[in-house]
Amino acid sequence: QVQLVESGGGLVQAGGSLRLSCAASGRTLSSYAMGWFRQAPGKEREFVAAISWSGGDTDYADSVKGRFTIARDNAKNTVNFQMNSLKPEDTAVYYCAAKRTGWSTIKEERGYDYWGQGTQVTVSS
Repeated sequence: QVQLVESGGGLVQAGGSLRLSCAASGRTLSSYAMGWFRQAPGKEREFVAAISWSGGDTDYADSVKGRFTIARDNAKNTVNFQMNSLKPEDTAVYYCAAKRTGWSTIKEERGYDYWGQGTQVTVSS
């Protein structure tokens, strides 16, 4: 069993930055691909970014490419998510998730094995 805990959310003005972290306990994350998803009020949860178990591959939603960066530190069992140039439309609850296999389906939330509880990100205009 893997427990994931997100942190780093908060309120920021448009154009600002936030850095989210996802810490794992119970098992090492080094054999899991990791993803970040978000859910805005009244909308379905959507894929934002992912990183392979080795860190060698990443994938991003078009809406965040060039602004957000995902990285992992397997020695510390954490995944970080740097969000720059934030926009009001980035407002959502952000979730990290761990996926044992299947990089080809990394954008599909149904394939993930473990989820964190989420952290709120609010971007004011």
